[in-house]
Amino acid sequence: MTLIKSISGIRGTIGGKTGDNLTPLDTVKFAAAYGTWLKNNTTSKNLKVAVGRDARISGKMIQELTMNTLTGLGIDVIDLGLSTTPTVEVAVPLENADGGIILTASHNPKQWNALKLLDSKGEFLDGEAGALILEIAESENFDFAEVDDLGTITVIDDYIDRHIEEVLKLKLVDADKVSSAKFKVAVDAVNSTGGIAIPALLKRMGVEVIELYCEPNGHFPHNPEPLKEHLTDICDLMKKEKADLGIVVDPDVDRLAFIDENGEMFGEEYTLVACADYVLSKTPGNTVSNLSSSRALRDITEKHNGEYNASAVGEVNVVQLMKDSNAIIGGEGNGGIIYPEAHYGRDSLVGTALFLTYLAEKKESVSSIRASYPSYYMSKNKIQLTPDLDVDGVLKAVEKRHASEEISNVDGVKIDFPENWVHLRKSNTEPIIRIYTEAKSQQEADELAQKMISEIEQIIA
Repeated sequence: MTLIKSISGIRGTIGGKTGDNLTPLDTVKFAAAYGTWLKNNTTSKNLKVAVGRDARISGKMIQELTMNTLTGLGIDVIDLGLSTTPTVEVAVPLENADGGIILTASHNPKQWNALKLLDSKGEFLDGEAGALILEIAESENFDFAEVDDLGTITVIDDYIDRHIEEVLKLKLVDADKVSSAKFKVAVDAVNSTGGIAIPALLKRMGVEVIELYCEPNGHFPHNPEPLKEHLTDICDLMKKEKADLGIVVDPDVDRLAFIDENGEMFGEEYTLVACADYVLSKTPGNTVSNLSSSRALRDITEKHNGEYNASAVGEVNVVQLMKDSNAIIGGEGNGGIIYPEAHYGRDSLVGTALFLTYLAEKKESVSSIRASYPSYYMSKNKIQLTPDLDVDGVLKAVEKRHASEEISNVDGVKIDFPENWVHLRKSNTEPIIRIYTEAKSQQEADELAQKMISEIEQIIA
């Protein structure tokens, strides 16, 4: 059982002992720390926070604890109920809220839950704010409101519908064009809130929907991370139903994966590539993804005469670099689409609507669109180290060995070779180095990873 406190929020398994797991007491403490930070960083007398949750079994309990803690601090709460991460991100500015909390452990299994924290723009807090909240939680320096100053809870239970309306308003989304194409689309929403949001969006766009695991009951029928090995059911369903497209989302609907008409994975990395190809063809500009994302996005961006930049891993880092480089689309290689025209957050509803419009316009199959992109293959590995090892020293030694290559040390060490790349990152929570490689064949990517592992083993020997 685990409790992970980081600058991006608090995440843990339900049950067990306080301080070791995400217990009710830990939930209250962290919610109180966030509320206290808000009060310390605003001049507003009447603070307001939007709170939504995915469909996890523990979600209702965690939400009640969170909301009542905030009202105990004198903060008004908008209860969005069953929601998605991007829905809460959209709701915060629309409701003129001072912040937002999403109760979700993203792609983690059902025993996990988490509090993800937003600022007044509906964007994830930066590292500095996250560190302050952790300090407040540790010191338990809370000042709760007196009885006449308690906050209130207002329920708004149609925000997913409002979110869909915002998506349909986007200039590059054409529901009429999609409707005319008469698509048949299968959806696997892993029995979470994507089962409410994605089918509703598709139906508004005139799409025939085949639902698989769309009951938002929190009983995940398979590992909720949308990787090939977890998605055999929808791949089989695609072939059986002769569907045009398969859509898979994680429990909080910020990660998006596609499946082609043959029941083959489009590739999580290529979700962003395809959406960027469409957006850049209409509105030329720059793109951003993180250092561990596919080179294919750089290739597509340059094809459209834009500039590609790579950020450190983490949504908050991608967003900051997007703002700094005036990027018009970006995201992370795990299927996250950030389209500032909508908002600065990964949003599977936006990605779905953009891709379907692109598909309708191209009048091609999903597999032929995928075949039109440069093919890269990725390998993800890790090497276990002893806790007392100087990991930074190891990374510096690797960097020195490859000093003649194009190197980035924004986030660990990334070495760009002419035909492939390797990215080495140390974990913040355990003594390991994560090794990401990409090449033009799976064999080459795997071999490059093994070569780097051998190199690191030589360094530490």
